[in-house]
Amino acid sequence: MDRAQIVHQNFLERVQAGILPAGAAPAGPLAAAEAAGIFRAQVLSRVLDLTSRAMQKAGEGFYTIGSSGHEGMAAVARALRPADMAFLHYRDAAFQIARADQVPGQRIAWDMLLSFACSSEDPTSGGRHKVLGSKALMIPPQTSTIASHLPKAVGAAYSIGAANRHQPEHQVLPEDAIVMCSFGDASANHSTAQGAINTAGWTSVQAVPLPLLFVCEDNGIGISTKTPKGWIEASMAHRPGIKYFKADGLDIYNAFQVAQEAAEYVRTRKKPAFLHLRTVRLYGHAGADVPTTYLAKTEVEADEANDPLLHSVRLLDEAGVLNPADALKIYQDTSARVERIRAEAVTRPHLKTGADVAASLIPPRRTCAPTNGPSAETRAEAFGSDLRAMEEPQPMSRLINWALTDLMLEHREIVMMGEDVGRKGGVYGVSQKLQQRFGPDRVIDTLLDEQSILGLAIGMGHNGFLPVPEIQFLAYLHNAEDQLRGEAATLPFFSNGQFANPMVLRIAGLGYQKGFGGHFHNDNSLAVLRDIPGLVIACPSDGAEAAMMMREAVRLAREEQRVVVFVEPIALYPMRDLLEAKDGGWMRTYPSPDRRIGLGEAGVHGDGSDLAIVTYGNGRYLSTQAQAELAAQGVQARIVDLRWLAPLPEAALLEAVEGCKHVLIVDECRITGSQSEALMALFAEQSDIPMARIAASDCFIATGPAYGATLPSKDSIVAAALTLAGGKK
Repeated sequence: MDRAQIVHQNFLERVQAGILPAGAAPAGPLAAAEAAGIFRAQVLSRVLDLTSRAMQKAGEGFYTIGSSGHEGMAAVARALRPADMAFLHYRDAAFQIARADQVPGQRIAWDMLLSFACSSEDPTSGGRHKVLGSKALMIPPQTSTIASHLPKAVGAAYSIGAANRHQPEHQVLPEDAIVMCSFGDASANHSTAQGAINTAGWTSVQAVPLPLLFVCEDNGIGISTKTPKGWIEASMAHRPGIKYFKADGLDIYNAFQVAQEAAEYVRTRKKPAFLHLRTVRLYGHAGADVPTTYLAKTEVEADEANDPLLHSVRLLDEAGVLNPADALKIYQDTSARVERIRAEAVTRPHLKTGADVAASLIPPRRTCAPTNGPSAETRAEAFGSDLRAMEEPQPMSRLINWALTDLMLEHREIVMMGEDVGRKGGVYGVSQKLQQRFGPDRVIDTLLDEQSILGLAIGMGHNGFLPVPEIQFLAYLHNAEDQLRGEAATLPFFSNGQFANPMVLRIAGLGYQKGFGGHFHNDNSLAVLRDIPGLVIACPSDGAEAAMMMREAVRLAREEQRVVVFVEPIALYPMRDLLEAKDGGWMRTYPSPDRRIGLGEAGVHGDGSDLAIVTYGNGRYLSTQAQAELAAQGVQARIVDLRWLAPLPEAALLEAVEGCKHVLIVDECRITGSQSEALMALFAEQSDIPMARIAASDCFIATGPAYGATLPSKDSIVAAALTLAGGKK
């Protein structure tokens, strides 16, 4: 027999024989009916684990991670309210089951078995993954919670206080709610967890409301690597701003009492707490993992002897709630019931086509109250002297600032956050005056941690806000890109569109900064963003278009619940001149607030038919310089600006190059993994126009005079165009 069957037989035999583990007597406020309900949730969780393993062996189910040994989380669930948002560890089936008992109309066994079978009728993911989660139970689904959910839990907790100060239109959490997130002792060591815990304490010591309960389920091992004894308590018991609680997850009475005390502390004090919960891990880590290959058999058997269900049977008997015979009958009846449900669940339909699978990548539109924009008086008060300056051409950085001001005036739910975005106004001054105009609640200076910045945005998006986070430089995103890839962009997919965390992420990026920063402040690769399904990537090239695209980005997030990355070319922020010094050729006037550029609209500049230069960002600026020189040499070119890098505006691009004899792609990103690869494929597959491309070298960017040596230039564009399309010599 495998270890699961051994644990099962041990339970049956030891309960029947009255051989139960010793422990403390039942004590605390847990009422009899509630204690019995917790035990039933624990039993159902255990039986579902066994059934899941059997389904896999029979080819009826798929990869899963069991919850056996962590059933004490059922007591934690009963200590919380159903409206408290819960981001769950993957071993927390008992928590979800116990919470379902608090919400009328739930068919939790049926729902979870549909998930095990990956049925398209699974109410959580629609058959896309075996996940814990439920819209009705306020549990956003998680797929692989190796601490990546902690930053957004911090953000969701922060959003509760923020919503009390500035209520968003689509608020989800009640004002007295708390947020709970659970994770394992091994995950607590992850840099993401440490960053989130640090952020919670950093926030708390500043007296900012943060009703957040961390629950660390300590079973002493991470897959095969043991956690040093006492490590979690030693490292977490004295964190500034976070109160530490310790409970025994093998004792439902103790777990309930301490969890209730911790939740009350968080709810009333609006401060974070850390609940350290003792658990054991039964069976192996997941799937076919065999614990005796890396643990001594005596260690495995010692954990099995501490089976939480055996402890619960003893405690309930001593409390006079259930005698062992009644407890055993609950186990046997639950097993029979689950088997009957399983037989039906495995017959339910599955996803069949790629279109079926991808249907939830894009979240559903939501109904938003119409907005008429701010009054003239309100705008005048907010903009002050800037209002008069709008009549004159301005550089990109200023026009983005004004667009953000107008958008924040119109939509109260917009909140900006990032390093230095408030008092300083951003590294490049793009967010200057915004904190003065809207206050520190809506323009938040964060600590220096990109994961926490994005987590704050994701969590606030969960509660109806429209976050506009900033990452100072594109290269800094790499510290936190999993918050987009593994969290923000996957949430609609794995929740079948029931949950979304819309945002507009502003990133200063790309190259061409003269003499500043080298590769870490001039990152010319967008590949890590381009391959995230469902993500929208915008990259403007002049100030007026940046303002109009920002308005569309906000609309996409607000109405369509999209995650939008808005890449702002750093070198174009201050750009004023185009062809000659002081010609002001790259400055633009501020477009009226009702104008925007829709997703998928490409820009066409010029009507030449000899050559279409397809580009974006800095490439458009350089190509515009080249356009005049090419005309002097007899090559009439038009410039096609992508604007939207994902999804690629294919139809607009094909229409824009129609009638041209040649296509030259100018891509400032590195040739490997750049947009040019997709563009070459598009034109090769959809047209027969002769084409060529120039892109940046596969090299990092240098500081100093060689800042542009690896990048396309006006001269290299002219040379490539003449080679492709000819012209006067």
